[in-house]
Amino acid sequence: MTGMESGAADQSLPVRLLALGDAAWTIEFGTRIDPALHARVLGLADALEQARRAEPGEADGEGREGGAGCEDFAGIVDVVPTFRSLTVHFNPLLIDGQRLGQALLRLAADAGTASRKGRHWRIPVCFDEEFSPDLNDLAQSKGLSREAVIALMSETTFTVYLIGFMPGFPYLGGLPALLEAPRLASPRKAVPARSLAIAGAMCAVYPWQSPGGWRLLGKTPVPMFSAGNAQSPSLLASGDRVCWQAVDRPLYLEIEAAAQAGAFALDSLLLVPGET
Repeated sequence: MTGMESGAADQSLPVRLLALGDAAWTIEFGTRIDPALHARVLGLADALEQARRAEPGEADGEGREGGAGCEDFAGIVDVVPTFRSLTVHFNPLLIDGQRLGQALLRLAADAGTASRKGRHWRIPVCFDEEFSPDLNDLAQSKGLSREAVIALMSETTFTVYLIGFMPGFPYLGGLPALLEAPRLASPRKAVPARSLAIAGAMCAVYPWQSPGGWRLLGKTPVPMFSAGNAQSPSLLASGDRVCWQAVDRPLYLEIEAAAQAGAFALDSLLLVPGET
């Protein structure tokens, strides 16, 4: 498999189709983190999902030379959106990789953009000093009070770009420019699970204890990943929006205990009840 390009789908750069071994294609829309590029990634993801669900004869472009019918996508096993690209994993025993690549390029050219609504969450975070070892230093470096940093974090609506690094780890855009800061010069050997963190222009939550160099500003009592939920183990998904709600330590501990006992309803954090 070799890389292929199409110049029909980007205002600045051509869409690039890159081989990821012999069982995956990456469709790359650009080289930067940008909401417009991410909207195109989601647009292609939505178009591909619709094409895979289409009945024979319904898929867009069928009947044209090189056109894609739903059978062209039958061997796809996973679709992974990122900041600026979409990776499509497929079974090479069930589908012709070159034919799929051409179908993906054409679909990318026709897909346009999507502003995926996703779900809108209000997730509790405790900003007590016990959970926010880097908050004071960040505030001082920005000439802000501790309360001002917490207010900026709580008043901002973040957007989930992708889930990566480890299961359930969400990369969120929308961090106020005033709070942007580089990673720590010396990463921690152990970042506590569920820590709210920032680095550069991004925000994230560590779902598990792990090494990490992001700046820790708080901690949520809510699990980011539930292995027992086979259908949707990650709490957040690409396209979701998140607001952080500051809570005190007693409420944090109450929610944490309920979540660990399996008695906390995660859908109670949705701003629009019934979203799935």
